[in-house]
Amino acid sequence: MSQSESKNVILIGAGVLSTTFGSFLKEIQPDWNIKLFERLDGPALESSYDTSNAGTGHAALCELNYTVEQPDGSVDVEKAKEINEEFEISKQFWAHLVKTNAISNPREFITPLPHISFVQGIRNVQFLQKRYNALKDLPMFKGIEFTQDREKLAEWMPLMMKDRKENIAIAASKIDEGTDVNFGELTRKLAKNLESHDNAELNYNHEVIGFQQLGDKKWEVEVRNLNDNTVSTHVADYIFIGAGGAAIPLLQKTKIEESKNLGGFPISGAFLVCKNPEVVKEHDAKAYGKEPPNTPPMTVPHLDRRYVRGEKSLLFGPFAAIGPKFLKHGSNLDLFRSLNKDNILTMTSAGMKNLSLVKYSIQQLMMKKEDRMKELRRFVPSAKDEDWELHIAGKRVQVIKDTPEFGKGFIQFGTEVVHSKDHTVVAMLGESPGASTSVSVALDIIEQNFPDYVEAWTPKIQEMVPSYGQSLIEDTALLNKVREDSAKALELNEK
Repeated sequence: MSQSESKNVILIGAGVLSTTFGSFLKEIQPDWNIKLFERLDGPALESSYDTSNAGTGHAALCELNYTVEQPDGSVDVEKAKEINEEFEISKQFWAHLVKTNAISNPREFITPLPHISFVQGIRNVQFLQKRYNALKDLPMFKGIEFTQDREKLAEWMPLMMKDRKENIAIAASKIDEGTDVNFGELTRKLAKNLESHDNAELNYNHEVIGFQQLGDKKWEVEVRNLNDNTVSTHVADYIFIGAGGAAIPLLQKTKIEESKNLGGFPISGAFLVCKNPEVVKEHDAKAYGKEPPNTPPMTVPHLDRRYVRGEKSLLFGPFAAIGPKFLKHGSNLDLFRSLNKDNILTMTSAGMKNLSLVKYSIQQLMMKKEDRMKELRRFVPSAKDEDWELHIAGKRVQVIKDTPEFGKGFIQFGTEVVHSKDHTVVAMLGESPGASTSVSVALDIIEQNFPDYVEAWTPKIQEMVPSYGQSLIEDTALLNKVREDSAKALELNEK
C-alpha cells in the first residue's frame, strides 16, 4: 500500500486525548482526512474541562504513589522517572506548537507552581526522607528539598502550618519546577488548531451510535446529528476512541475481540473549593499527601492552587462516589447497558475481589460536609466551613479486565490503550495521568498501530519532540536542553 495514499481517520470525543492525537496527525500526515465527532456542543466539556480535574502536570515531583516503598525498605523510583519523562515529552510538543504559532498565549493553560509532598506521622516521615534520598541525585529531580523544620515548612506552605498542633511528626519535600495545567484551555487551543487544517472537520452535537467493519478492513461509522436527529454514515480507515467514560461502551459497539471481557467501574470526583482571596493567597503550591492505608491510588489527598481563566482558587480532595453514569453528562443506565454476556463474570469477579474499594466508595458517598471538612483540616487546620464549597468534578471509569497474572476482574488503575488486532481501532481508557502524558500516549499509538509509517514520520516527530527516540532518563545533557527550551517557549521561567 502506498504511504502517500490519503487515509480517512475518525476521532471520537473532543477531549485532550483526541485533540492531541489529531494535532499530531495534522503535523505528520497533513494530507490525511480527519473527522472528529463530539456529542456535546464544544471541546473539553467532560473530564478535560477546566475544573473537572485537579490540573496537575503529573511529573512525579510530589505524587507519592509513583515512588513505592519495597519490602526491604528501599524506595523504587523507576515509575517516577517514566512519568517525569512523559511529561517532558508533552511539554516539548506544546512548546513546538507555541513556537510555530499553532497555539498562542501558553500561560493561559500552563502556570509554574511548586509541587510539595506532605506527610504526617513518624513512619510516613521516614518514608519521605528515604524518597528524598532516592531522588535528590537524579537529574530529573534536581533541586528537590526536604525538611522537618516547622519554620521552613511555614515558609513553603503557610496556610497548612497555621494553627497546626506540634504533637505529630510532619515533613515535606518541595520542587519549584512543578506546574498547574488548565487542560480545558489546552484542549480548546488544540481543537482550534485542528479545525484550521484544510483536511480536518470538527462536528459538535454529533453522537457516534454504531460501527460496521467492511471486507477491506475499513469501517462504516454511524453518526447522529443531535441538532436535527438525522443519521449519516462515514467511512474510516482508522478510528480513535478518546471519549473518556464513553470509550468502553463505544469500544463494545465495535464488537472487536479486544472489547470482550472488558468493563468499567464509574467513579465521580469531587473537591472542596475555596475562592476567598485572603485564604487563597496563603497557599501557592500543589501539596500531595499519602493515600490512607488499604485504599486505591486515586484517593491521594492534595491541596492545590489553581489558575483558571485568570481566577485563583484552592481545591482539596479528591472525594469519590460510585454512581452508574459513565459521563458527567451521561445516563443513569450507562453502567447497566455496558454489561453483557462477555463481561458479566469479569465485573462480578471485580466486585468480589475489590470489596474494600466498594466499601470506600460507599463511605465517601455517605460523607457530609462536616466529614469532608474534617479531612481538609488534616491539611488546613484553620479551615472555616464558610470558605469552602463542594464542587463535583469529572467522571473516571476504572478499567476492569481479565489478565493472565491476576485472573478475572482485575481493576486497572491509570491509563490503558486498547487496539484491534488489525490496528484499525484504537481506544484510550482509564484515568490519571492520561492528560499529562497525552503526547506519549499519541506516540505509543503511532508506533503500535502505524508501523509502516513510523520511519517516514520520524523526522517530523523529532522536529516536534526533539527527544523522540532518545532517553531523557539516561541523557542528562538532552534533558537539560529540552527542559530549557520548553520552559522558554511556555514562559515557565516568568512568575
